[in-house]
Amino acid sequence: MDDMPQRPAPPFKGRGAVHNPPGRFEIQSAERDPEFVETESPDTVLLVDHSRTVLTFNRSPDLPFDRSINPYRGCEHGCVYCYARPSHAFLGLSPGLDFETRILHKPDAPAQLQRELAQPGYRPAPIAFGVNTDAYQPVERRLQLTRRLLEVLAETEHPFMLITKATLIERDLDLLAPLAARQLVQVGITLTTLDEALSRRLEPRAAGPARRLKVIRRLREAGIPVTVSISPVIPALTDAELERILTAAREAGALSAHYGLLRLPHELVEVFTAWLQAHVPDRAEHVLSLLRQMHGGSVYRAEFGVRRRGAGVFADLLAQRFAVAARRLGLDAPLPPLDCTRFRPPRLDGQMDLFDSP
Repeated sequence: MDDMPQRPAPPFKGRGAVHNPPGRFEIQSAERDPEFVETESPDTVLLVDHSRTVLTFNRSPDLPFDRSINPYRGCEHGCVYCYARPSHAFLGLSPGLDFETRILHKPDAPAQLQRELAQPGYRPAPIAFGVNTDAYQPVERRLQLTRRLLEVLAETEHPFMLITKATLIERDLDLLAPLAARQLVQVGITLTTLDEALSRRLEPRAAGPARRLKVIRRLREAGIPVTVSISPVIPALTDAELERILTAAREAGALSAHYGLLRLPHELVEVFTAWLQAHVPDRAEHVLSLLRQMHGGSVYRAEFGVRRRGAGVFADLLAQRFAVAARRLGLDAPLPPLDCTRFRPPRLDGQMDLFDSP
């Protein structure tokens, strides 16, 4: 009996991960019994993030920005492919179900941001929102942390970028449209697939692809520049849709596009493999085999320049397909640069600047 392959655990209703593997720093773990069929979704628990800073800086040559803000840690959207899942291990939580049910928020993030922008040595550059977890995930509707952070940036005329797959961004059009007119904001909308059924399994609590295309249209109607992020491209699962996604995004009004290959760092290998076995068992090994071909025999390599594109024949073909389609559709140029010259540091003493109008 020990040699029998283990039956994959059935998926939880409305959740991406099908189990809760231990984080890489844990010394004890608990396994879900696949014979115990439990499909009710675990409750979402909101926790407080006590981080003393809100701006995160990076030196990655793979990224078009050097600073970011993540108002939330963990994401209720439940995207099973999310490369931020392993970060939950630093909190003593699982990158599996815990990542989408144990959500941390920073109540004083707007005040933290004001203090950091007011530092004498601070120099403005575009801030990216939603790099790790979506700033417009469901809990934002109630907490409005992202909204209050954007208000700080609007008051100081600080440029920023938003990356999301949520319709809730439409709530903030009153803020975003005037900022876009002053070249202070860009928006990236993530599209992984146009298949509604597949999207519900990959990204169970995110807006469906048709609704995201409507978001692109609304943003463009408001004069906001939009790029589409086809990320992640999953070989043997979503890669065949590449040209169709680009075409749909262009028809919706997107001005630019980029893509990223599926990344499976640390515990995400186990989380995503379990999802494949539960949802597409006939293609599970083929997906993993293609990833190994693009990463020198491993399912993932973390080196800059390789982690987001891969290497080898399949990766080169994917890059060529994207380049040809993006050029044909006029999506191959970057969005216009954001304006960093308007920034005015916030005043923390409650006083007006000398030349402010009374």
